[in-house]
Amino acid sequence: MVAEPESDLSQVTSRAPIGVFDSGVGGLSVLKVINQTLPAEDLIFLADQAHVPYGSRSLEEVQAFSEGITRFLLVQRVKMIVVACNTASAAALHHLRRLFPQTPFVGMEPAVKPAAELTRSGVVGVLATPATFQGALYASVIERFANEVTVLQGTCPGLVMAIEAGQLDSVEVKTILEKALQPMLAQGIDTVVLGCTHFPFVIPMIEKIVGPQVRVIDPAPAVARQVGRLSDIHSLHTFSANSGRMRFLTTGDPRLMEELLPKLIGQPSQVYPARWVPGRLTLET
Repeated sequence: MVAEPESDLSQVTSRAPIGVFDSGVGGLSVLKVINQTLPAEDLIFLADQAHVPYGSRSLEEVQAFSEGITRFLLVQRVKMIVVACNTASAAALHHLRRLFPQTPFVGMEPAVKPAAELTRSGVVGVLATPATFQGALYASVIERFANEVTVLQGTCPGLVMAIEAGQLDSVEVKTILEKALQPMLAQGIDTVVLGCTHFPFVIPMIEKIVGPQVRVIDPAPAVARQVGRLSDIHSLHTFSANSGRMRFLTTGDPRLMEELLPKLIGQPSQVYPARWVPGRLTLET
C-alpha cells in the first residue's frame, strides 16, 4: 500500500504555498479572490483540463482524480488545499478529509444559505452542473437552509466548455444562459446562486440577462474568508510585505491556458505541464 503523503502541520512552514485545484480554469475565479484577500500567500493552481468537465463524470472518477491531485499537491509541500470545484467538493471533499486528516481542506458549497436569507420574493435560482445537483452535499444544503424558499435549478449544458475556450461574451454563452435564466425570471427569482466556479467569469452576461433587480451571488469571497479563518486556526498565515507568487499547472495544453490567464485573472503567467501516469499525477520534465 502506498504511504499517504500527508502534511504534518507542525513541520510545514507558514511560508508554504496554498494548493488550489479544479477540473479546469473555473477555479481561477476562486484563486483570484484568495490572492486579493491574502496577497502575501504563495499559491499553486492545478487545472485538470485532461478530464474537464468533471460534471459529466461518475462519483468514483471524480474521487480518484481529486485524490491523485491531492497527493500531487502534498508532494509540493502545500499547507492547505482548496477544492475550487463544486463537483469535486460534492463528490470527494469528505473522502479527502478522511484520507488526509492532517491537511486543512476548503471546499465549495452552493451559497443557498445567504440566498435564502437575502431573497425578498422567496424564489432563488441556482446554476450548477448535474453532478453538483445530484450530490449529497447539495441535498444537505437545501435541507438545512431552503425550507422556506423555492429553489429553481439550471444546469447550463455547454457553458463550462465555452468558458474553457475563453468565450465569455459569445452568442453561444448568451443563448445557454438565457435558456437557463428566463424560465427562472418568469417564476419570480430575485437571487441567483453560482454553483460552479466557472460561472463567475460570465457574471457580466448574467447581469445583463437578469437585470439590476436580481442579485448574483459569487461564492469565491466566502471561500477566501474560510481560507483566512483556517490559516488563523492552524497558525498558517504568511506575514510578509511582499506579494505572494502564483504558480500555474495544467494536465491539458499549457499554451491554451496561458492565452486565457490575462482574460480570466488579468495577468499573464507561464503555465507548467503536469501529466497523469498510471495511478498518479506527475510534473512533466
